[in-house]
Amino acid sequence: MEPITIHYTFRPKKRSLATGQVADLFGLADEEPAHCVADQVLLDIRPGDLVLFTGPSGSGKSSLLRAAGEQLGARNADALMLPDQPLVDCLTGPVEGRLERLAACGLSEARLVLRTPGELSDGQRYRFRLAYALDSLAGTEPGFLLADEFAANLDRTLAKVLAFNVRKLCSRTGTGFLLATTHDDLSADLNPDLWVRCLGDGQVECQRRDIKKKISPLPSSFGCRKAPVPTGRTSLGGITAAITSPSPAGSCCSGTATNPSASASSAPPRPR
Repeated sequence: MEPITIHYTFRPKKRSLATGQVADLFGLADEEPAHCVADQVLLDIRPGDLVLFTGPSGSGKSSLLRAAGEQLGARNADALMLPDQPLVDCLTGPVEGRLERLAACGLSEARLVLRTPGELSDGQRYRFRLAYALDSLAGTEPGFLLADEFAANLDRTLAKVLAFNVRKLCSRTGTGFLLATTHDDLSADLNPDLWVRCLGDGQVECQRRDIKKKISPLPSSFGCRKAPVPTGRTSLGGITAAITSPSPAGSCCSGTATNPSASASSAPPRPR
């Protein structure tokens, strides 16, 4: 990527009597230095990365997000026109695949997927925008999806679930995500490859974390923790390890360990 430089001037391009009165009222000079959002910021964004932009309101994270999205040709989920159809009809491919993409974005209720985007709440419509944008990238080379104010209008529990699912989508499909939010509480679930912190006044900190991409064997496992592998011994929360206790006569043993008592009884008798 090319270095990003963003400067904003305080004075409006078109001046009026009202803007002049405001400047005089607050004692603003005719010429003021431009406000620096980013100065030669070089972002190490790689294909398939999940990039998280954070910072307080007015720190420039959205401006930096859009500038990076323009260079990468990212699909802006906020700019897509939503069709006036039931949610399940707005997506393409087999119905099972459509439901999977909707569920990955937190829209899994049967009655909900039969509504149109105009019948959804703001939070539901935001989640559908993500699913709709992902669907528009299906069948193409993995690109980048851009979403500003990520999960800002969701309750924090639902936001964390959505963040966890987006991380899985990124790892499973190879689609890159450019996300901006004022909330730092989603960083653990998003586990970004690149974390860009906008501190204001042109100060930008970047933290790169190389995460090994893993492909989920079960496409429908969004939001689910890995199930324990049965190995023989019961414990709180599931079977966790093998046991070597003797088994009664005539019973079957499915473990991999050798039963000491069984081995001793099957040995040939010693001569007397």
